[in-house]
Amino acid sequence: MIKSKVAVVKCQSYDEKLVLEAVTRGVDLLGGTGAFVKPGEKIVLKPNVLIGSDPDKAVTTHPSLFKSVGLLFQKAGAVIQYGDSPSFGSCESNMRRSGLKQVGDEAGFQVADFDHGREISHPKALLVKKFTLANGVLDSDGVFSLPKLKTHGLTRFTGAVKNQFGCVPGFLKGQFHAKLADPHVFSTMLVDINTFIRPRLYVMDGIEGMEGNGPRNGISRHLGVLLLSKDPIALDAVACKLINLNPEFVPTSKPGEKSGLGTYHYENIDILGELIEPLIVKDFQVVRKAVPAASSGKVRTFIKNQITPRPVIDAAKCSACGTCIEMCPVGLTALDWKQLKTGKKIPRHHYNKCIRCYCCQELCPEGAITLQTPLLGRIFFRQ
Repeated sequence: MIKSKVAVVKCQSYDEKLVLEAVTRGVDLLGGTGAFVKPGEKIVLKPNVLIGSDPDKAVTTHPSLFKSVGLLFQKAGAVIQYGDSPSFGSCESNMRRSGLKQVGDEAGFQVADFDHGREISHPKALLVKKFTLANGVLDSDGVFSLPKLKTHGLTRFTGAVKNQFGCVPGFLKGQFHAKLADPHVFSTMLVDINTFIRPRLYVMDGIEGMEGNGPRNGISRHLGVLLLSKDPIALDAVACKLINLNPEFVPTSKPGEKSGLGTYHYENIDILGELIEPLIVKDFQVVRKAVPAASSGKVRTFIKNQITPRPVIDAAKCSACGTCIEMCPVGLTALDWKQLKTGKKIPRHHYNKCIRCYCCQELCPEGAITLQTPLLGRIFFRQ
């Protein structure tokens, strides 16, 4: 069996010179630019822009990495475009807020159309045979994925595989959360997106990762590495090793291997560049337990509500902006307004209707929503 290759390259800061050197070294370890592009090809860079945010908060792919990857392959003759479809707002506005638009303009990169899409057929998919994907992706010759290493409430970890969910335009993403409430089924859908798009290269920003209440409101944690690979499953597995997380706990791993997208077994991965053991952060704040399956039926729903982590709102932090209500895939039956005795209104969850997609926690701009396990769940899972 031919092993999947993952390049691990140290990079201690976002200094543009250092990042370009690290990216170049990583690409060279994987065969050089010629292994990924031909002159004249239109390549779309897909950073992680969950929502336009200050790059120093570690929510989005850093502009220095974005610029370095683009310039390296632009020099090799590729035409560089870029984009992402955050949960709300236009591609261009979120790119500007995250500092990517300014860097892209300076380097001569073009914004691709991620605000509109068209339906495609994917007969070989494990689960979802039809998708609507962004025009910018479908009109390109190839995609380079630039994920950010972060924790995630639904899938434990968000990295190379989950980054392509941003190729689904806007509010259509919420429909998948509503229809595919089970995180394992949802993760299979993510794998299906990847097996259709087949990004040619994945470059993970692990210089500053995010631990804790990710993917938006966690804490920046310095890791000082870039990870590069053609195999997103292997890349995510190596990232899991860095943060001391069993890759089997990430629900994209098994369907990803089943689909032929890659491997998460370390014995089938060849790590190039740095020795990984000295880089492992053993106390990285991430939930080190398997993701439970969602349940259906009244009895199963009752049990789920007693053991499954639930989103909880901190009234003191809540600004009553309504983002969580606006973005809830289920709508007002699961999340509506509650008036406190002080007269302040804050959102209120109805847990018997909540599908545990954690979109509210993911997108809360104030970090007012955290995931808390009920007492029975803490006893059952010994948390």
